[in-house]
Amino acid sequence: MFNRTSLIVLILAIASGLGLLAAQKFFTDPATARIETRAITLFPQARALPPFSLQQSDGTQLVPGELQGHWTVVFIGFTHCPDVCPTTLAELGQAQRQWDDLPEGVRPRVLFVSVDPERDSPERTGEYAAAFHPDILAATADVPALEAFARSLSLVFMKVAPPDGFPDSQYTIDHSAALAVLDPQARMAGVIQPPFDPAAIAEDLRLLTERR
Repeated sequence: MFNRTSLIVLILAIASGLGLLAAQKFFTDPATARIETRAITLFPQARALPPFSLQQSDGTQLVPGELQGHWTVVFIGFTHCPDVCPTTLAELGQAQRQWDDLPEGVRPRVLFVSVDPERDSPERTGEYAAAFHPDILAATADVPALEAFARSLSLVFMKVAPPDGFPDSQYTIDHSAALAVLDPQARMAGVIQPPFDPAAIAEDLRLLTERR
């Protein structure tokens, strides 16, 4: 059932999308202007992200500088997600396996960010992500930091209380299903909308990496 919180998330996502379309109309980035992609919608102008700090599964901090040098696909979700998250991570894992021959120093990366810090520790988040591909980066943070990070990527999430009669711990999270794409300068450079085609995602990221 499409509840009130889902509607709010949808409205916020549509608003974010309209903002991105407006940006595409007025700016053009010569670095990607002539690259044709199948899965990724590249923005004419990449957008710098505000400072952020997330905690990775190995205990280190993930800051913008850590993402430089690689194209990165960012997915927000949570480990208790029943369908969208495991399906998306499985598809991204398929794409990653098609990059294994690229040099490690420039190989595209996938970053999974849990937006459920109440239940997902950095360690749990990392273990969950690694089940889909050992190279997936995993991180989380407190809710204010996660909200700021998601907003900078035009993504949204919202905690949804469980139905009446269920324990409070059985809440869920409504979140954007789209993937954010960061360029090697850790700028917001594009988006991938579902449904996802792992082969097309892999092809696009390989092309962008080789054309950098």
